[in-house]
Amino acid sequence: MKAVTIIIVTGFSGSGKSSAIDALEDAGFFCVDNMPVLLLPKFLELRSGTASEVQKLALGMDLREKEFIQRHGEIFTRLRQEGYHLEILFLKASEETLIKRYSQTRRQHPLSMAGSLRESIREEMAQLKELEAMADHVIDTSDFSVHRLKEEISRLSGICEKEGGMKITLLSFGFKYGVPPESDLMIDVRFIPNPYFMPQLKALDGKDARVRQFVCKWPQTKEFLTRYTELLKYLIPLYEKEGKSYLTIAIGCTGGKHRSVTIAQEISSHLEEKGLQVTLTHRDIELG
Repeated sequence: MKAVTIIIVTGFSGSGKSSAIDALEDAGFFCVDNMPVLLLPKFLELRSGTASEVQKLALGMDLREKEFIQRHGEIFTRLRQEGYHLEILFLKASEETLIKRYSQTRRQHPLSMAGSLRESIREEMAQLKELEAMADHVIDTSDFSVHRLKEEISRLSGICEKEGGMKITLLSFGFKYGVPPESDLMIDVRFIPNPYFMPQLKALDGKDARVRQFVCKWPQTKEFLTRYTELLKYLIPLYEKEGKSYLTIAIGCTGGKHRSVTIAQEISSHLEEKGLQVTLTHRDIELG
């Protein structure tokens, strides 16, 4: 357990902690929000005694828990001395930004009993000053969108690795069986000559080398693959930057057995060569 990366997500109320935890969860972290600081040592001790495969933990802690201010320094310091790899991610925002966000969401500030919203925000800033000073990473989210915050957290926490990247699914299908509702991008490859009308190929599918050779030999197929894979290589980083975790690219032909299967496999190979994670699914290959 002491080799596990543990990120404490904390900071000002309204600074984006929930969005940060969501981003870490999408990246493969085991996340617990509003974890009582007094339970943290016991929680880590219990997980140490299990055969858990969890290698990354993200725990949300803040003023919602009464003991947090008085005890966090002592507990974090002790856990670090015991050898736990503990990192503190502190999110903040300007006073005016926090007031605007609370006005939009109509939520109640955890210190609302301290007075007006502005007074509550200032009191929280004062109480968390020491914690901000001991944080490993401090992010000011005043001018951040949710997607920009996710991108910044990914960079700081070192999760921009292959296993934390966007998951891409290439899905071949037949239009005669309906378009896949889960698709984000869809392309029709019925402009390619159909192997179905070749007696020696009709019973085969797009995974067979003979069908692939037939589908890929046409000039329009070669030009399409060049243009479309270049488009995807341009679009995928932009989707990732916007915070998209999953992308389904649907490739359709008439029956979903020949052309769409071959083209999906060709595109998959091109993307994998670029180090992207790709899952290949042939929805209608047994039906076409």
